Amino acid sequence: MSSTRKHRGADALIRALEAAGTRRIFTLSGNHIMPVFDAAFDSKIALVHTRHEASAVHMADAYARITGEVGIALVTGGPGHANAVSALYTAQMAEAPIVLLSGHAPNDQLGQGAFQEMRQAEMAASVTKAAWTCAGADQVAGDVAKAIRLARSGRPGPVHLSLPADVLDDAAAASTLTADAFAPEPIPLDERTATELMQYLAQAKRPMVLVGPSCMTRAGRALIAALEAASGAPVIGMESPRGIADASLGAFAQVLPQADCILLVGKRVDFTLKFGNAPFPVEAHVHQVDAEPAEFERTRRALGARLRCTARADAVSALKALAEAARRAPKSGSSDWLADVRSAIAWRPPAWDTARSDIADRLHPVQMLRPLQALLDSHADAVLVCDGGEIGQWAMACLSAPHRVNNGVAGSIGSGLPYALGARCAVPEAPVVAIMGDGTIGFHIAEYDTAVRYALPFVSVIGNDARWNAEYQIQLRDYGADRLLGCELRPLRYDAVAQAFGAHGELVTEPGAMLAAAQRATASGLPACVNVMIEGVPAPQIKR
Repeated sequence: MSSTRKHRGADALIRALEAAGTRRIFTLSGNHIMPVFDAAFDSKIALVHTRHEASAVHMADAYARITGEVGIALVTGGPGHANAVSALYTAQMAEAPIVLLSGHAPNDQLGQGAFQEMRQAEMAASVTKAAWTCAGADQVAGDVAKAIRLARSGRPGPVHLSLPADVLDDAAAASTLTADAFAPEPIPLDERTATELMQYLAQAKRPMVLVGPSCMTRAGRALIAALEAASGAPVIGMESPRGIADASLGAFAQVLPQADCILLVGKRVDFTLKFGNAPFPVEAHVHQVDAEPAEFERTRRALGARLRCTARADAVSALKALAEAARRAPKSGSSDWLADVRSAIAWRPPAWDTARSDIADRLHPVQMLRPLQALLDSHADAVLVCDGGEIGQWAMACLSAPHRVNNGVAGSIGSGLPYALGARCAVPEAPVVAIMGDGTIGFHIAEYDTAVRYALPFVSVIGNDARWNAEYQIQLRDYGADRLLGCELRPLRYDAVAQAFGAHGELVTEPGAMLAAAQRATASGLPACVNVMIEGVPAPQIKR
């Protein structure tokens, strides 16, 4: 930066992000945010320039879930901001700590019909923890610190800050932010309450702990495993829109009704738990730890007197405190109960071992997916991305990896390709395998260009059944085969589209070609699309 140039709000923004340890900003350029691009020119922060504003948010989301850092997305104001808002919902439901920074019409022109003037904070408010518009250049640094702190505190989630163009261009006072300015504000679970809760579990015959999406990261799953080992009670993380029927949880729905005591840690009683109705155990005593007191009221409405004990704490602090309390107390339940729950979750139908398509030149989803496990097993930081309706559930049932990023409780599709790019930025060396349907790939297919421009290799595997299969299955089940409407797609060559963007592409129509195609895609060193023609079967409903 020239010594004669004023220190602008945009410069204060970049300096604040540097102080926070931000390494990347996922962004798409636009008029309102050009001062930020200029301020970033001499910084150490890399800009990853996407093809759609929602993609920038999805990339920040995946990056945050994998690294544990706050993901930063930067978009222009007006329609650019509007494009980004829909992706905030997915991040909100996944409880991913991200900050969306949006350009904004100048404060001194508001109400006069300014270029792309829009009530941006109000638009983002319902899908964020907080949303506001920066009042002046001197407030930029403090507002950025506040946004990052809020995103990580309590129940993690997205925060929005609008940055008016005059705020970014005006002179800003120099500010010095320490690490404490960005640190999350933990809500600890006190030792006495943790001990009481573990005693309740120890007194039960079939106790269970259910944990919400914020702890389904790699670090969170380590906390889950530690609590299970210390307590002897099964601790189950939930992050799927299928809830109890999540295919990655196997036959979990069959053992859940047997639980006689359930502790909810950061897990909402919502549609994923059938609002407390069967197969959620209708006779079990329920205890709840949550960062948000409003969740206790919602649970009471659903469960009534079944909800016994509540305590306010964030999920990470609670899991640590509960594990420590469990180490001082007798183990919960019985080893047979824990073994039965874990066996149910791991169970997959033996028929899958011989599953094959009845249609020529098509693969069953299991034939497409299982060969990919070798790739995911090849590195300690491998990432599995699952996106799509039916195919996403097949992927979650068939594959596992040290890091998993899916479309979460939101159930919205289309994020898979941006997730893969965000994941590659988070883990530069490990395999990144993204499973998507032919419906979901269409949302952000131009991000193959972003991946090529920034040399971000990964393997995307498209399950191509030439239809919106989730909706097709609903229509078939609820209305009949003679009332199918609007679910048709063409069996397109998505591999050829990827090649046109400069990526590696292959078409697979035979089961025996699957592993070799994935290996060639990896060896190419390019972003890759393996387009697999599959039979459009329903998502698995696993029962043993």
